[in-house]
Amino acid sequence: MSSQAIAERSRASEFWQGVRLSTPVVVASAPFAMLFGALAVDNGFSVVEAILMSATVYGGASQMVGIELFGQHVAPWLIVLSIFAVNFRHVLYSAGIGRRIAHWPVVQQALGYFILTDPQYAISERKAESGETVSFIWYLGLGLPVYVFWVVETALGAYFGKLITNTHSLGIDFLLPIYFFGLVMGFRKRPLWLPVVAVSAVASIIAYKTVGSPWHVSIGAVAGVLLAVILPPHHSGVGVKPGDEMEEQP
Repeated sequence: MSSQAIAERSRASEFWQGVRLSTPVVVASAPFAMLFGALAVDNGFSVVEAILMSATVYGGASQMVGIELFGQHVAPWLIVLSIFAVNFRHVLYSAGIGRRIAHWPVVQQALGYFILTDPQYAISERKAESGETVSFIWYLGLGLPVYVFWVVETALGAYFGKLITNTHSLGIDFLLPIYFFGLVMGFRKRPLWLPVVAVSAVASIIAYKTVGSPWHVSIGAVAGVLLAVILPPHHSGVGVKPGDEMEEQP
């Protein structure tokens, strides 16, 4: 077998490894993609508009906020600011993942940032901390199925959503929070995990009760970051081996 054939087989193996890791994300996000499609049509969007929003914005929380504000005579700048507040955490994700994908060509980096999601960041960070290189083909296998199914499931929700009179009565809204909770628990061996999570949670709850949604998301994230910055250097995790920081998840 030639070296080129071996390299191609290795790339294919990396891609399908990423696809396998994406399966739980696809399953967990499916109800929310369909729910968005149904709600978008219910709020006056056409099926095509709902699909285009999922394909171009590709941010579940941002899309939900958007459809709630569109058509309510809310100033455009306030809609943009609200969506920014919801997805502010992606600024932090991008800063973190940037050092892992700096070796990619610029076009690949741009695509990588576009398909970046919460699970995509967590799984990629876990791979990097174990000493493995985050390759573009692996990252694409991890992120592309989630994106494709998000758009397809939005279309299904938009077409058939009106058949469901009360989407919340199905109780499917608990799936994604549980999945995110599992991702957070995957980092529990890292230094500062407990205090950062605790402070973020408390700050988010207080902000939700006082300032309101969606600002509590960003306020909780900033509180956790600030705590990590101000704590003494010897708690920063320097010198800790990646294998000791976090348990490997299946």
